Amino acid sequence: MTKTYIEEKPNNTGGRWYVPVMMLGLVVLVACTVKESFISPSGSTEDYFRSREVERRVDSLMRLLTLEEKIGQLCMYTSHHDVTGPSTPIYTEELIREGKVGAMFNAFTASHNAHLQRIAVEESPRGIPILFGYDVIHGFKTIFPINLAMSCSWDTILVEQVARVSAMEATASGVKWAFSPMCDISRDPRWGRVSEGSGEDYLLCGKMGAAMVRGYQGEDMSSDTSLVACVKHFAGYGAVQAGRDYHTVDITDRTLRGVYLPAYKAALDAGAGSVMTAFNEVDGCPATASYYLMTDILRDQWGFGGLVVSDYTAVMELLHHGTATDSLSATAQAVNAGVNIDMESDFYRQYLRRAVEYGYVSEKQVDRMCRDVLRIKFYAGLFDNPYQNTDVTREKTAHQKDSYMQLSRRVARESCVLLENEGMALPLDTALNIAVIGPLADSRDDLLGSWRAAGDTLGVLSILDAMKERFPHISYAKGCPMMEDDTTGFARAREIATTADVVLMVCGESWQWTGEAASVTDISLPSIQDKLLQVVRGVNRNVVMILLNGRPLELTDVIPYTNAILEAWYPGSNGARGVVDIISGDYNPSGRLTMSFPMRVGQVPVHYDMKNTGRPYTPDNPRQKYLSRYLFTPNSPLYPFGYGLSYTSYEYSDVSVEEDHYLTGEPIRITAKVKNTGAVAGWETAQLYVRDVIGSVTRPVRELKAWQKVYLAPGEEREILFTLTEKDLSFYRADMTWGIEEGRYDVWVGGDSNASEGDYFYIKE
Repeated sequence: MTKTYIEEKPNNTGGRWYVPVMMLGLVVLVACTVKESFISPSGSTEDYFRSREVERRVDSLMRLLTLEEKIGQLCMYTSHHDVTGPSTPIYTEELIREGKVGAMFNAFTASHNAHLQRIAVEESPRGIPILFGYDVIHGFKTIFPINLAMSCSWDTILVEQVARVSAMEATASGVKWAFSPMCDISRDPRWGRVSEGSGEDYLLCGKMGAAMVRGYQGEDMSSDTSLVACVKHFAGYGAVQAGRDYHTVDITDRTLRGVYLPAYKAALDAGAGSVMTAFNEVDGCPATASYYLMTDILRDQWGFGGLVVSDYTAVMELLHHGTATDSLSATAQAVNAGVNIDMESDFYRQYLRRAVEYGYVSEKQVDRMCRDVLRIKFYAGLFDNPYQNTDVTREKTAHQKDSYMQLSRRVARESCVLLENEGMALPLDTALNIAVIGPLADSRDDLLGSWRAAGDTLGVLSILDAMKERFPHISYAKGCPMMEDDTTGFARAREIATTADVVLMVCGESWQWTGEAASVTDISLPSIQDKLLQVVRGVNRNVVMILLNGRPLELTDVIPYTNAILEAWYPGSNGARGVVDIISGDYNPSGRLTMSFPMRVGQVPVHYDMKNTGRPYTPDNPRQKYLSRYLFTPNSPLYPFGYGLSYTSYEYSDVSVEEDHYLTGEPIRITAKVKNTGAVAGWETAQLYVRDVIGSVTRPVRELKAWQKVYLAPGEEREILFTLTEKDLSFYRADMTWGIEEGRYDVWVGGDSNASEGDYFYIKE
């Protein structure tokens, strides 16, 4: 027999939801109340009344729950997905039956999740459905390029489409909650998790995150094809010292608010229903115990009304951080900070009731945390249809559709970045004899990258496979292993390279060297791959390199041995064909870097929006010592933010600000002309950068403020228009107020962050 709660019926003459018609104008004004901001950024009247209905239903259920049942909604445990299929420990199933599990992760397939949901809905005391989460990061079954790669497309519409497909596939397999997007700003390539984010710039990262939220959640979070998005990792995770995962973050509040928080905020403004805490500390306090982050900023200042989930065992890790004396203390710190769900630590179940009894946590705070969880479940439609994502028939036809695989191919080719192309070594003629060499040339597994969800290599082509489809004259040699110092394959590689017209080297990193817990101190190619490259170059002067990797690499010593370098990242399920589209010339590369490549790892962190310093270095004074500079290496990266080559060339001219002076609040219009000066049509990403020359606090030398992707035929010229608002030029001033300041602003428009064509204007209050 199904056990569930009975809703209290609304009182039509005086219930909480009832609003007289004469007050409708007031209702519209307050519609975007803080508790509904996560679901209704627009604040429409329809959304307002829907939110009031949800609150009424939450109220009804909360009145029936015991303290134990409320705590149960705050507990999350993992299932297991083994080689033979999914499984859940019997003990966990018993907890579900007792109403002590509110959410689960790593549980998928429609049949398995239907089994678990049936226990929760039909056998637990209140019949409250489970929220099933999973790491759907860059695809579910159809895998797309890693997130860092996708950001290099600079195409938010494309990224939104990827998230929509991911949601369609994941929901068909029982998943309702995606632990994505990652909106951490990444400026240290030693950190393995740079692969999961969108690079070093908060504007671009925020727009990519917002696009993913829209794609996951769709028009209606309750749809059976919508995932609840989870913005992570809040906050500042990308600033871990020395690029070492889980390490300390020590930044000023100005840097936190001005650089790291805006991307999270942009994704939340898009309507994301949840947030995940970061493993790191901020200002001496672990994020999972930070009232400042989870309540002051997230809820009180930003008006977030969704739920906050800890990262994996992050509540338990408060003991290791050294802020909690015992498990009871760790539990109290997390709950009081505002962390709704304890992922896997099992601390809330074991200790939260005792924390309430001892007075460490108020039951009112437990109520707040529980309400947030129930609210999301109502918005997600789980109470109305708890089995919405458990249709086995739908699941059989939901994955890797032809259209999804074609999208994977398209995203891959638009994410690739052409780093070098001496003498137009690329594209390759199909009549050439091509030697394909390298430890990653015939790998399928590595194309998927880390966090590949339910993806596998069935139907995946390697780069070698895809080359054979397009080019008739192919020979192959692996050449060497990924890292081990084994040169036995050099002879065969030398043999086929000697007789080839061109050598295509496929090198880089194993996918296991990137992602979580994959930090490194050396970001250059493994020495065995470097040796192989030199051997091949010794017998053939025409060498093209394809890189498969999840972070910017140190390529300074590689360039002399290659004629062209194509950064392909980990391109996904159908990514090999997308890469070969570029190699063959069927697609003109259009990707632009969203994370700078250093000349040497010793420059890290290196990013385009550095500060000027009191002794700025300029290339015009190469011999002057007492400047902010290195002795033997330039300050500049090898490849800057926004950089990428094409099979054609583009020219910028006539960058002009409409007026010389503007009053605060006036829109600022900037025009520029861009022309395709080559012989091939292509997409150019025109980027607008601004510098606030004098500020009440020091300002970056440049900041990205807008971009446009423009398609140009050979010889075609187009004028583009950018419009800046006061918000675009605002920052945290000396007194930590947010706003604009008067003075001079320099602007540049070009193809990367080194754009030289510019103008200026003045702001006056």
